[in-house]
Amino acid sequence: MTILKAAACLLFLASPLSAETLRIGMVTPPSHQWTQSAQHLADTLATETDGRLDLAVFPSGQLGNEAQMLQQLQAGALDFAFLTVGELANRDPDFGILVAPYLVPDAETAARLLEGKTAAALQDKLGALGLKGLGLGMAGMRIVLVSDPVAQGQTLAGRKIRTVPLAQELDFWTRAGTAPTPLPLPDLFDAYTNGQIDGMQIDLEGTLNNRFHDHSAAILDTQHMIFPMFAVASGRKWQTYSDEDRALIARHMAETTAEIRAAYPRIDADYRARLAKAGALLQQVGPEVFGDAVESWYREWRARTPLLVELETERDSLSAKQ
Repeated sequence: MTILKAAACLLFLASPLSAETLRIGMVTPPSHQWTQSAQHLADTLATETDGRLDLAVFPSGQLGNEAQMLQQLQAGALDFAFLTVGELANRDPDFGILVAPYLVPDAETAARLLEGKTAAALQDKLGALGLKGLGLGMAGMRIVLVSDPVAQGQTLAGRKIRTVPLAQELDFWTRAGTAPTPLPLPDLFDAYTNGQIDGMQIDLEGTLNNRFHDHSAAILDTQHMIFPMFAVASGRKWQTYSDEDRALIARHMAETTAEIRAAYPRIDADYRARLAKAGALLQQVGPEVFGDAVESWYREWRARTPLLVELETERDSLSAKQ
């Protein structure tokens, strides 16, 4: 073997990124903004590295649910993922502060808050879970679909509402007098149309893309919660990449999550208009539809997760600057 060939061999073996296809998983379907952004990221990495960084995108929970993907990340069997806050908050309740009810009034403010110091502090906590934080994204602001109308002055108490299995969210809906019912997205259409649930917490994008509005008496345009996303890498796999590749991936992942945050004010407005054009009934309702759940929830979770108070202070500072 010539010296030149030997050097080439050593260089190849030193870079695991040249020897394997990287994988990123998420639970969102191909039509969702997260999946589209991940595919754009894959294309960008391939272009910049002449195909050396081959990022395969696995949407719709193809690699498992989020608990399973988190285990794969921790074991080094999966490279990257876009994770909702649920599984993270089940391991560290501080992550759940991002779904505080009525924390922000709209997607614009949500995006700015996710760029702040408290969100950065949460990213720093990912190391304890075997992950490397690479940026925060979001989906649309949460709204509520109901199969039966909500009369003026009526609350949602007594209804069976689809949620995600996140302690803070489950607690909120329980305080609202509902029966919170966690269901994965692929099971949601059948459960709703068959009457197994009376409503759901979702966003405008998911409502139209899945045609849930066709089976809803009303869309309660509450915008009552942020739906954050953490872009993460496997801590184990991250250590195997070269410094140059870590810098390249980190830069493009930060750009991708920033683009996702910036996109959602427009996406929410676009889907709101499209739903109205489709004849869906959008009702503007406030916190009163949840009874006294908002106030009692904050009393509980400010005590249990003091970082929530810091997040509220940061939110107030953003509002003062507007």
